[in-house]
Amino acid sequence: MTGASPATAMLTDGLRVSVRVPASTANLGPGFDCLGLALGIYDEVAVTVRGTGVSVDVRGEAAADVPRDERHLVARAVARGLDFAGVSAPGLHLDCVNAIPHSRGLGSSAAAVVGGLAAASALLLAAGREALTDAELVQLAGEFEGHPDNAAASVLGGGVVTWTDTDGCYFGRRLPLHPDLVATAFVPQVESSTSVTRGLLPDVVPRADAVFNLSRAALGVVALTVDPGCLMAATEDRLHQPYRAEAMAPTADLVEQLRRHGHAATVSGAGPSVVVLGTAPLTAAEAELAAVHGFEMREIPIADGVSFGG
Repeated sequence: MTGASPATAMLTDGLRVSVRVPASTANLGPGFDCLGLALGIYDEVAVTVRGTGVSVDVRGEAAADVPRDERHLVARAVARGLDFAGVSAPGLHLDCVNAIPHSRGLGSSAAAVVGGLAAASALLLAAGREALTDAELVQLAGEFEGHPDNAAASVLGGGVVTWTDTDGCYFGRRLPLHPDLVATAFVPQVESSTSVTRGLLPDVVPRADAVFNLSRAALGVVALTVDPGCLMAATEDRLHQPYRAEAMAPTADLVEQLRRHGHAATVSGAGPSVVVLGTAPLTAAEAELAAVHGFEMREIPIADGVSFGG
């Protein structure tokens, strides 16, 4: 799966496709690198086969901070998807409209990769070839990310369980979510680096903590699908959040206070955003609490996976 096919076909100049890809939250407390949820904040990508080389226009989140050529993450993902299918393009122009906050733990990099791969898949289909399958999108995106939880959520939508085998293959399955489940995000202005926060995690953890998280992650599937009443217990964690707390004190404090008030709050991915899962919208009181800590409260629908335009 990881190898590229030799290029055997050239896309026709003028082909244009567009895709819409959702944000995501990962871990959901105990499900480190294996549980994810698609959230209804969307990046949009349009790709046109045009000229030579690669050019990129970007609007919205982090528009001033990203490259405008083949180094752009979406462009790299488009190239990877085409290469995997044995297809090339004479040149590409990308239009990216970003709504997903960058470096906030809401899966912006995974969404960029999925958006590029999905655009490549749409180009293949427009050229009369087979599109990439969902399994291939999860695999190829997982290769970029090094773990499939955010990417699988953006591909498949809803809640996902993901895993990786010893050969470096990535897998994901969508969960049939309970219909009453709602998500609320608390998004700060400050950013964090996933590579930095991963560096705070120990290589070895106590067996009791590992068993604790295994039970809570298993319970998390129950809570997400059939019994949201279990969400408080199902979002407890001992493997990653405690080790990152000192580096993200406002995030840790907000999680603690929200949980103290009975809300199933977790760090979203590597942070610094916070996500609450429940069965009812939160109130002005939670919004005020968030503002004190420097966060904006946003009720966000649980999303379907990446979709295709014309």
